[in-house]
Amino acid sequence: MREFSPLKGSNSDKPLNERESFMKKAEGYILRIATKEWVDQVFDVAVYYTGFRRKWRSGQTIMFVHKTNVGDAIVGYGVIENVYERDELSEEERGECEKRGWTKGLEFKYVLKFDKPLPIKETVLKDLKVRGRFLHGLSLSRQQLSSIVGQAERLQK
Repeated sequence: MREFSPLKGSNSDKPLNERESFMKKAEGYILRIATKEWVDQVFDVAVYYTGFRRKWRSGQTIMFVHKTNVGDAIVGYGVIENVYERDELSEEERGECEKRGWTKGLEFKYVLKFDKPLPIKETVLKDLKVRGRFLHGLSLSRQQLSSIVGQAERLQK
């Protein structure tokens, strides 16, 4: 009889120092913005409201993705300054969040909108089998962020 292991196929059989890289905190995330109106709002007020459960923290880089005429593309990015729970928001913000099921407000130190969006299919993320709405909330490593930002900035020149 085979022994049952809930961890079979995981990386639990690797030494701790190899597993640590698997468990590191995300340096950033992708947030896919559904509508042009919300894209404009994020870049105008430097705030994004979300119900997505992640370990949001100050200093993380967020890549904003929106569907364009060339497919999903990175339209800009920002660095989180503050993360607010719904009860810390203004009455107006709280009402909108309750209506839409959002639980947090991400306030950015700065946001940068690209004049020329960078298609996902031209980035280091091209080989991922994740597309469309499944990009939303995808965690990114420091190397992925650095590559994407550098590539997007070169595209702007």
